[in-house]
Parts: sequence; C-alpha cells; structure tokens
Amino acid sequence: MTLKQLEAFYFAATLGSFVLAAQRVHVTQSSLSKRIAELEEWVGVELFVRTGKRAHLTEAGHRVLKVAGQMLELKEYVRDALDGPVELSGTCSFGISELGALTWLPRFVAKVREKHPQLILRPHVDLGRRLERQVVRGELDFAIVPGPAEDPSISQQRIGDVKFVWTAAPGRLRPGRILKPADLAKHPVITMTEGSGLTQAFDNWAASQGLRMQRIVASNSLMAIIGLTIADVGVSFLPQAFMRPWVDGGALTTFRSNPPLPGLAYCFIHREDDRRSLLPILLQCVLDVAEYATMTEYSRKTTRRLRK
Repeated sequence: MTLKQLEAFYFAATLGSFVLAAQRVHVTQSSLSKRIAELEEWVGVELFVRTGKRAHLTEAGHRVLKVAGQMLELKEYVRDALDGPVELSGTCSFGISELGALTWLPRFVAKVREKHPQLILRPHVDLGRRLERQVVRGELDFAIVPGPAEDPSISQQRIGDVKFVWTAAPGRLRPGRILKPADLAKHPVITMTEGSGLTQAFDNWAASQGLRMQRIVASNSLMAIIGLTIADVGVSFLPQAFMRPWVDGGALTTFRSNPPLPGLAYCFIHREDDRRSLLPILLQCVLDVAEYATMTEYSRKTTRRLRK
C-alpha cells in the first residue's frame, strides 16, 4: 500500500468522480483507476461498486475512507513538522467573483508565480453562488466569493469587507439627498442576476425593510451595470471604493439611504474535508494582496471607454 494509492482512493470517494479525482491528484484517469485497483488488491476487497456511470463505496470502502483521510492528514503533519518552505506544483483551479478579478487578481497571480513558479493557476470568474457549488462538487480547489457560504460542507475565512453605495447618473436625483424607502420605490433598480451573493444580500435587506423595487434589468456583469447606470437606465448599488473614479470624473453620483445598504464580507472558501497544505499557503497569498478598491489596468481602460 502507498500514499499515492490512498490519495487516489480518497479523492475518488470524496469527490464522487474518478475524472475530478484524477484532476485533483494530477494524473490521468487510467492511472488513478490503476492505483485504486492496486489498493483493492492489497486490502483484498472491493472498495467501489462500479455500476453505471458512477462508482459507489462498498461497506469496506466506507471503513477504509476514514483511515485514508487520517493517513493523508498525517502526511501533512509530517510535512509541517519539517518546517521548511513548501514548493507548490501542479495545477490549481480556483474561483473568483468579478470584483476581485477587476481589482486584486493580477497581484495574486504575480505573488504566486514569484513564490511557486511550478504551480499553474486556472482562475474561473463567475457569480459567487455558482462558484460555491463548484467548490462543493470538487471542480474548484477554492474560491473567493461574497459570504457567508450556504453549504455546511464548506469551510470559510473572511478576507475583507466591501461597502456599497447607491449610484445614479447626474440629474436623476438631487445631490446629497438621503434616499428613503418611498424614494427607492420610484426608481428602476439595476441588479446582478440570481446566483450573485450581492443580489442575495440586497434582496434580504429589501425584504427586511418591506421594499418593493422596480427591478427592470438584471446583469451578470458588474461593468455592464456601471455602463447602464451611466446611461441613466436606472439606479444601482455598487462597491463604494471601486466607484470612486466614475464619481470623481462626474459620470456618476452617489447617495446614502435610510436604512443604509448592507456591507458584504468576502470569504476564502474550500471543502471542509480538504486538508491539503496548498490551501493555507494560497489563503495567505490572498490575504497579502486582497484589496477591493484599486483597479487593474483593464478596469481603468474600461472606465475611460464608459466615460466617452
């Protein structure tokens, strides 16, 4: 029996897919199946019932799974005990929401390349709830999304908070006005589509205040919402610090409301049963660079285009 065989078995069992397990341990599916078959030969019993498209654990498989998890955790303890620098390699697929991609993602990639040049990063930009589901299924190693996570199998750590503000094109509302529920009900609201942690937080806030908003446009793109707001299609609630260039340039105005908009916590999430050393290492890299105000060069170019 080898740790590689246990690792192949463990991820095939916990991810529920030989394909995802092979991706996780960076081998071909045939190599993964071979390792599991070798482990089954060593223990003398079948660990999976192979029927149809999916393989399910046998009773013996369930017993071995617990021990395999303990063995792999012990492997990480041994690595930590050596107290030396860990060189990450292979491929890491992770999720990030659009605001993070427009602000600190390039700094994160540069930091990881500097410290772990052999690690290939594959970022996936999408809405928070979709990314959370991909983490649960094992399709992503981790994600940075608006929290809190909904699935109890997810472990999460807060990395930053974002404040939001009402925005509108100049002339729609009197400058300096504090918006009340009756005012908000009169204006069309542009929001993110379902699946966005921001939209969910806003809907919960609106429901708690008994507000019925005229939601006329729902977009899955933050930059599209900014463009629609500049075009005076409606009002929107957007990240306060990120919006500063448009406000300073006169393309948008901002307003407070009573009650105020809720803030949003962004979290680093991963599966609770994933104990790999890769996760705390990359979490620290995220904590070192995560800052949701400074735009990337792409964001600055888009800002200039939207102003025209």
